[in-house]
This record gives sequence, C-alpha cells and structure tokens, in this order.
Amino acid sequence: MITDDLSNIDKMISVNSCFYLRVLIDRTSHMFSVVRQKEFVPYGITPPQGFILFILANIHHKVTLAELAKHSKREINSISLQMSIMEKDGLVKKTRVRPKSTLLNFELTEKGLDIYEKISKMEADLTIMSILSEEERQIGISLMNKIMENAEKYIIKAIDDVEYQ
Repeated sequence: MITDDLSNIDKMISVNSCFYLRVLIDRTSHMFSVVRQKEFVPYGITPPQGFILFILANIHHKVTLAELAKHSKREINSISLQMSIMEKDGLVKKTRVRPKSTLLNFELTEKGLDIYEKISKMEADLTIMSILSEEERQIGISLMNKIMENAEKYIIKAIDDVEYQ
C-alpha cells in the first residue's frame, strides 16, 4: 500500500519535469548519503569529513579554510566547524601560516591519512554506478555540471537582487 501511495505521488510530481528531476536528484543524493554514512560509521567520521580527508590527501599540501570551502562548495563557517571537530578527533592538524597570523593551514595527521586510505577503498560508489556505462556516466557528469553552473549563477543573481533592494 505504501508503494501505491508513492507511485501516486510520483505521478503527480512527474507532471512538472523540472520539479521531478530535482526530486530525483534529491532522492539519489540522500541515498548516497545514507550509504556513505553506513560505510563511515566504523571510522567515526561523517561523509562531509570523508570528503575533507579526500581533499587534504589529494592536494598534498597544507590547505586554508578558504581553499577547503572552494573545493567542497561549502561555506567557510561550515568548514571551520568541521575542521574544529576533526582536529579534536586527531584527524587534522592546524598550524598558523605565520606566527601570530590569523590565517590557518590544515593538514592530515597520520590518523587522518590512515582513515582516508581505508575509506578510499570502499566500493559502494563503484557498485551503485556499475549499472551505467562509462559513456552514460560521462553524460551524467556533463548534465550535473550544467545544472550546478546554472544553480550557481542563480544564487549569485539572487544575492545581487537582494543587495540592490
């Protein structure tokens, strides 16, 4: 009976293809998030922290909050909070760019690198995406990049509109 209700909701939503695609993207994103959360539980980290470990491990140098925010497409205050938690958990080390400077750099600790190496071997993404051919994945990447670029333009325009009111 629940599936009947969901299919009716999907039928109602699918009348508007823009809305329906966004709903499907949201649902897919949520499912990936649930999978990542379950995979990361044994290591005591969250999916956003896993992504930060990925960035730090692959940039191979100390990174500022601004750089992390740029690479993760998150706000600096969100990244700052994550980094404080990750520092307390011993995953990252914070250093000042210069003595008495407020500019901070972050780098992986041995513990952070060890966890990154373990989580980078997880195969849920590969298993889930294996239903698509390489060509289909490339088309999906292209489409998602187009959507993200337009969303970013919309956000910037919306901010500009608010500032000029």
